[in-house]
Amino acid sequence: MENEIRIVSTKLLSEDQKLPLLSANVSVIDNDFITINYNTFSFEKLNDYLIFTSQNAVESVLLHKDNDRIKTKKAFCVGEKTKKLLEQNGIEVVLFSEYAAELASVICNQYSKNSFTFFSGNIRRNILPDALQLAQIKMDEIEVYQTVLTSHKIDMRHNAVLFFSPSAVESYLKENEIDNKICFCIGYTTAETLKEKTENIIIASQPKIEYVIAEVIKYYN
Repeated sequence: MENEIRIVSTKLLSEDQKLPLLSANVSVIDNDFITINYNTFSFEKLNDYLIFTSQNAVESVLLHKDNDRIKTKKAFCVGEKTKKLLEQNGIEVVLFSEYAAELASVICNQYSKNSFTFFSGNIRRNILPDALQLAQIKMDEIEVYQTVLTSHKIDMRHNAVLFFSPSAVESYLKENEIDNKICFCIGYTTAETLKEKTENIIIASQPKIEYVIAEVIKYYN
């Protein structure tokens, strides 16, 4: 149908996540536009606290043969789901925030005398490391996973695109154009990467997949 609303998700969605969209007569084309590869890494010592800014970093660390040593440390993290994953695996979370800038602010203001080990990926924002460096807080960074752009050419007409990370934006744009499509973004960092491409950006009220989907339904109904 020519008037059918069709969206592209740059992340594979579960059946439970698709159901509200389909119930709202929104057709979904979904694919993973990034691939995560876990690194083999080593560490001699850990600092006072750990920092995780993604679930991927947690997953990689949990695969390490010495993860019992890591579990003796407390952590700071970005994202509620990252916090949940850490806690489910026996790592106590001191504080979590939805954005790295907020986390960096708390660390700089309240934990400036402590040291940190940051488990990161190959593509990451500089906000948190730069803030800690400026505040002269000791931080060692260990790269524990690789984000690989996995672009897909979408030949089918679509009205909107769902983006869940800056890397997914970059991957989508390698093979596709934004044109007049509506871009639904999981957060401000993701939206920032689109600002020179379009003004048709809608940001979820909370940085969660379900809230991105809710924005789509609200927009088209």
